[in-house]
Amino acid sequence: MNSFGRELKRESDKFDSMTARVESGQTTAQTSYRKAENLEKKIEPLENQLDVLNHSYQKTSQKIDQTIAENTKNNTTMISGLSGLAEKLKDIESAQETLKSRIAGFEEQIHRLSDVQPAQPDFKSEVGLPPILIKRDKALAALTDTEITVLEMLSKEGAKTAPEIKERVHLSREHTARLMKKLYEQGYLEREAGKIPFRYSIKKEMEALLQKAENSETT
Repeated sequence: MNSFGRELKRESDKFDSMTARVESGQTTAQTSYRKAENLEKKIEPLENQLDVLNHSYQKTSQKIDQTIAENTKNNTTMISGLSGLAEKLKDIESAQETLKSRIAGFEEQIHRLSDVQPAQPDFKSEVGLPPILIKRDKALAALTDTEITVLEMLSKEGAKTAPEIKERVHLSREHTARLMKKLYEQGYLEREAGKIPFRYSIKKEMEALLQKAENSETT
C-alpha cells in the first residue's frame, strides 16, 4: 500500500511538473505572441515606407533612364552637327588653299610680265604721246598726292627709273610700275626706251604747270 502511495505521489508530482511546464509554456507563448504583435505593428509602417521608397525609386529610375536616352540622342545630334561643321571647315580650308595657290600664280605671272624686256628700238627716245594741254586746277585735282610728289621729284631732280622712284616713295615694285605707266599713258611723262628699266622724265607742259603752282603758293 505504501509502495502504491509513493508511486501515485511520484506520478502526481510528474503531472504537476508537466502542468507547471505547460502553464509556463503558455505564458511564454503568450509573451512571445504579444512581442510578435508588437513587432508586427512596428514592421507594418516600415513596410509601408519601404513600398513608398520602392515606388519612388522606380519613378526616379525611369526618369534617369529617360534623361540618359535624351542626352544620348542630343549628344548624337551634336556629334553629327560637329562632324558636319568639321567637313565645312575642311572645305573652307581647301578653298582658301586653292585661292592662295591662284593668288600666288597671279603674282608670279605679274612678276614675269614686269620682268619681260620689250624689243629694243633702234632709236633711244621713244616717240612720245602728243602733248596734252592741261588746265592747272583740273590736272592737279586729278592727281593723287603720291603722283604729284613723283612729278615734283622728276621736275627738280631730272629723269629717274621706276626702281629709283620706288625707293623714294616707299611703294612696292608693282605699285610703282603701275603708277609710272599711268602717268606716262595720261601724257604727264616721257619715257626713254633705250634700255631697261625705262627712264621717266616729266613733260615740259607739266613741269611749267608745277612751277606756276609753286609760284602761286609762295606769293
